[in-house]
Amino acid sequence: MSTAIDMSLFGGADPIFTIADEVFSAMIDGEPGLLSEWFGEAPAIADPMYAWVDVDGVAPGRVLLSTERETALQITRALLEMGPDEVVGDADFVDALGEVANVVGGNVKALVPDPGALTLPQVTHERPPTSPENLLHELALAWRGRLLVISLWSLP
Repeated sequence: MSTAIDMSLFGGADPIFTIADEVFSAMIDGEPGLLSEWFGEAPAIADPMYAWVDVDGVAPGRVLLSTERETALQITRALLEMGPDEVVGDADFVDALGEVANVVGGNVKALVPDPGALTLPQVTHERPPTSPENLLHELALAWRGRLLVISLWSLP
């Protein structure tokens, strides 16, 4: 994860979108088509939640998911097949959002030459430390009309 993604290697298709689309179709929605690229400038995330995993190895990196708390709650309900108004417990919330970050991160790891192991997923209200110069790729997505950002970072 030491350089930006060369899209030409993937026929011009964004491999991060492909990974996210497959994860959401299989794990969360049970059908394709509910995840798309965000059109236009992505708004600032209010009441943010962050979930990430780090890839250890020769070129350490981070796969970071950023979204609003309400979106994260909806993802949790969909993943756990809960009703739309069902109360989400803290443990379920952390487990579900962490699992999404873990699966996306595991698939991103497959794109990296000589990757190491993934760390355990982390889920917090606070953005983990990142430096703008270490941003490798950022993709704003719309899941059921809600903003979800997946970003890839190199780590020192």
